[in-house]
Amino acid sequence: MMHHKTRVRFAPSPTGPLHIGGVRTALYNYLFAKQQGGDFILRIEDTDSSRFVPGAEEYIQETFDWLGLPFDESPLKGGSYGPYKQSQRKDIYKQYVNALLDKGAAYIAFDTPEELETQRAEIANFQYDASTRDRMRNSLTLPEEETESLIKSGTQYVVRIKIDPDQEIIVDDMIRGKVVVNSSVLDDKVIYKSADELPTYHLANVVDDHLMEITHVIRGEEWLPSAPLHVWLYRSLGWEEGMPQFAHLPLLLKPEGNGKLSKRDGDRLGFPVFPLQWTDPKTGEVSSGYRESGYLPEAVINFLAFLGWNPGTEQEIFSLDELVQAFSFDRCSKSGAKFDVEKAKWYNHQYILKMSDPDLAKLFIPVLYEKGISAPAEKVEKAVGLVKERVHFISELWDQSSFFFVAPTAYDEKTVNKRWKDETPAQMKQLAALLEGTDDFSAKNQEKTVMDWIQQNQLHTGNVMNAFRLAIVGAGKGPHMFDITEVIGKEETLHRLEQAISTLP
Repeated sequence: MMHHKTRVRFAPSPTGPLHIGGVRTALYNYLFAKQQGGDFILRIEDTDSSRFVPGAEEYIQETFDWLGLPFDESPLKGGSYGPYKQSQRKDIYKQYVNALLDKGAAYIAFDTPEELETQRAEIANFQYDASTRDRMRNSLTLPEEETESLIKSGTQYVVRIKIDPDQEIIVDDMIRGKVVVNSSVLDDKVIYKSADELPTYHLANVVDDHLMEITHVIRGEEWLPSAPLHVWLYRSLGWEEGMPQFAHLPLLLKPEGNGKLSKRDGDRLGFPVFPLQWTDPKTGEVSSGYRESGYLPEAVINFLAFLGWNPGTEQEIFSLDELVQAFSFDRCSKSGAKFDVEKAKWYNHQYILKMSDPDLAKLFIPVLYEKGISAPAEKVEKAVGLVKERVHFISELWDQSSFFFVAPTAYDEKTVNKRWKDETPAQMKQLAALLEGTDDFSAKNQEKTVMDWIQQNQLHTGNVMNAFRLAIVGAGKGPHMFDITEVIGKEETLHRLEQAISTLP
């Protein structure tokens, strides 16, 4: 295009929750725009009023707020190229419909659904095009007076783009290269309906992209079959010179690799396909979201970036800024990207490990509150720091760290049978006395004190330490033993030892 500044748009329809594949499309738009020093725009394509779902538009905005991908222009933020909702741009589209009609690049059609069905029954693989339009009821076959009379009488009609046969249409795609299509395979698509006085997606999309000075249209592969029609519309409107560049992204495939990823796949295999939890306003059905399932936004971004793109290096962990620097369409795949939920969990684990203990503790404290537990921030920070290597999600921190906050009320039977021997109660009493007399209760000093005692008394280290762990944790799990006792403190350690001695046989 002739413009100096890169401008891209993400243009979803508010017809329900945003699919994770749509989020990936938006992310690639964002990465490219920011790399080029350009603008990232949200446009709501709500021309199909029959499919509008309450709450869907707010859901879209909330998704990108959570992910930390801000729009430079949007219905909420505004901008110099608004309105950013197609339903508010009716008058704009009408003038371009009229321009196409005036230059003979489009025509008015009055065919009823029944008449179209008759044609489909008579003609195999019927499509409304140069070979069939002459037998239909439209402004090309009807006298001008009759066309005007039908419009004045309120007869419903559509406007169809007029596609000349046997013309070469070139779609220059940044991922797939040059795609050449013969115009004869295209039908005269409906671009406007009098019933709701709104254009169809195809015209609205082209007009908006032109008027908003969009330089690159980056969208899913499912739109590739529509690209020749869009190129024809640019040509018909006299805008071919300033046409945006196209990039059609590979599909997100089922984990098995065959077919497009759907909500059913997520339900079947137990993972979200929506970024945020969604409650269907009609049925009340609740669908899980990545946010509510415990995924960190940075992990979701990193994971999605690698579904259809790779940096050409061994590096897998990228901050958003690093992704902006590294992204390029020549490293995008042409074939579909298989969705791997285990990889998504792996990314989440990596980002949990990268988080500082104070930040991780802030996310875990609400989980503790739900359990009725109030603990000092310092204690929570130490606890999460000791167990974060063992979890993929914040929610799993409780299973791995509950013993830091609550004394065991029961003891794992298998561990008891294996670790609590006849001599154990006496050893635990001696250990309790030893720890009670220890002033420096740091992990390091505890360990030296206890290990010296074990050696001097020629005790079996494994037997003593495993029984000690059982008494403190209630099971044979957890991080380094003395790290646990340092966090819970001397008083609580002694209390738990006493409780185990009196409870266990």
